[in-house]
Amino acid sequence: MEQAAPEPTDKPPGNLDDEDYPAYSMGAAAAALGVTQAFLRALDAAKLLTPQRSEGGHRRYTRYQLRIATRVRELVDAGNPLDSACRIVILEDQLAEAQRINTALQQQLPNPDNGPH
Repeated sequence: MEQAAPEPTDKPPGNLDDEDYPAYSMGAAAAALGVTQAFLRALDAAKLLTPQRSEGGHRRYTRYQLRIATRVRELVDAGNPLDSACRIVILEDQLAEAQRINTALQQQLPNPDNGPH
């Protein structure tokens, strides 16, 4: 049986293209990921995800946060403890950022083929 798409909040639909827009309630996020709400609360307690809060204090998740939670779930499903899975995701994110910075710095270096011989 296919899962229904998560229901966005009642905010203007123009923001839904933004991956950092908190469009998903906790229930919708949990249903979309196939996890319990307790799992999402555990990611919040571990400080891996810090969802925004609605005016009523309810957690709201972004698509980016759903991708992070999906990766943690994959690692947990593979047998890693939750705290280890969170640490792995943090390290993967740090490595990706370091690689982006390295690439940007490499592109700023003069091209040795065009320099003086």
